[in-house]
Amino acid sequence: MPIAPFCWRRARTVVASGPEWGAPGAGLQGEWRLQWSGRRGGQRRPSRVPSMHVEATWYFDVVSPFAYLQWRRLQRLGIEGLLLRPVLFAALLDHAGHKGPAEIPAKRRFTYRQVAWRAARDGIALVFPPAHPFNPLPALRLCVAAGATADVVDAVFRWIWEEGRAVRHPDEIAGLARRIGIVDAPAALAQPWVKQALRENLAHALREEVFGVPTLVCRGELFWGDDATPMFMDYLRDPGWLHSEGMQRLSRLPVAAVRPGALRGPASDRR
Repeated sequence: MPIAPFCWRRARTVVASGPEWGAPGAGLQGEWRLQWSGRRGGQRRPSRVPSMHVEATWYFDVVSPFAYLQWRRLQRLGIEGLLLRPVLFAALLDHAGHKGPAEIPAKRRFTYRQVAWRAARDGIALVFPPAHPFNPLPALRLCVAAGATADVVDAVFRWIWEEGRAVRHPDEIAGLARRIGIVDAPAALAQPWVKQALRENLAHALREEVFGVPTLVCRGELFWGDDATPMFMDYLRDPGWLHSEGMQRLSRLPVAAVRPGALRGPASDRR
C-alpha cells in the first residue's frame, strides 16, 4: 500500500531578476511562481507552475529512490531543459570503492524508512518495488533506447516507484518497454549503441567527478542527492555564494587525519 502522505497547504513565490537572468550561460531564465494546493487523500498538486529553463545535467539511476524523489521535486518546480543522463550507480560505487546504502543492513533499513517518511511528508506517491536493490540495467537500457526524454524517464520512474512494479523478469521488462513505446524489448536491450551510450554516460559522470546519484551538475558544480535540491535552486538564483571566501576555504581545507584504507582514490588506482 502507498504511504499515506501528510496534508498541508504551502505557497512560495520566487522572482528571478537582475542582469544575470537570461544572460548567456545563466542557469535559470525568466520569472516563476510556485503554488501548492491540496486535494483529497493528502496528495498535493502544483497549481500553475510555469516552466523554467535550466542548463544543467542530471545523472540518475532508477534503482535509487532518492532519484525518484528528486525527479518529482524537479517536476513540481517546473524545471525544463535538463540534460538527462541515465548512469549505472553500481559502476560509480565500484569506481570510488564505496558500498551502496542498501549494502549495509542497518543503513538499508534506515534508508527505506527515511525515503517513505520523506515521500509522505512531501505528498509524493511512493510504492517500493517487490524487491530492492534490483538490477537496474534493463530499465536503464530501455530508457536510453527510447531516447531518455523527460516523458520516458517519468514513465520508468512511475513504473518502478509509483506503481511498485519490478523489472526483473522478461514479461516485466516487456511491459515497461511497451509503456515507453518499445515493441521488441530484447532487441532494444541488445543494441550496441544503447550499451555504448550508457558507457559514455558513465564516462561523462566520472569526468565531472560524479560519485553518486542523483546528481545535478551546473557550471561544473555538483549538487548530490535529493536533499541538495534547495541548494541547487539557491545556486541558480545566486551563483556567487558558492564562490565566496568561506566556501573557497572549505575547498582548500586540509586533511588532519586519514583512516587506514580511506582516501585511496578510484578503484583503478588501487592494487
